[in-house]
Formats: sequence, structure tokens, C-alpha cells
Amino acid sequence: SCAACGHSLFASSSKFESGTGWPSFWAPLDGAVGTSIDRGLFMVRTEVHCAGCGGHLGHLFPDGPPPTGLRYCMNGAAMTFEVET
Repeated sequence: SCAACGHSLFASSSKFESGTGWPSFWAPLDGAVGTSIDRGLFMVRTEVHCAGCGGHLGHLFPDGPPPTGLRYCMNGAAMTFEVET
């Protein structure tokens, strides 16, 4: 969930070990996140933000596992993690 507003973001079933040291997911929950272009640090990346409050969560890269081939590389400090029931 988003640490700022509590909005649910990802299911634990979409989490995978990317080897980056950052929490990584291959897909968000429906309607959970938005994206925008980030041109900072002399590069162009896709920024991921919370659909609830707009807070920055991390970046999206096209090098993830199936089924999406995407890697949502998230900042763990911007999220809270809960046990799914």
C-alpha cells in the first residue's frame, strides 16, 4: 500500500526477486497507479505514482518477467507491506 495515503497498490502474487535490491512487481492492482515521464538525472524513465494521492513510488522498466514483461521497481520507503488474508 502507499505509505502516504494507504491506497492498495500491488498484490503479493505479482512480487518477484529482480536482483536490484528494490521491491519489484510485474503488475499493479487495477487502477492503483499512474505513470508519467521522468526526465531527471539526464535520462528518460517512466515514473510510477499512487493513483490515490499522486505520491512518487518508483519507476517502470520493460525488463520484467512474464506475463507482462514489466518491472515496477518501487521504493520500499514509499510503501507499507501487509500480510494478505
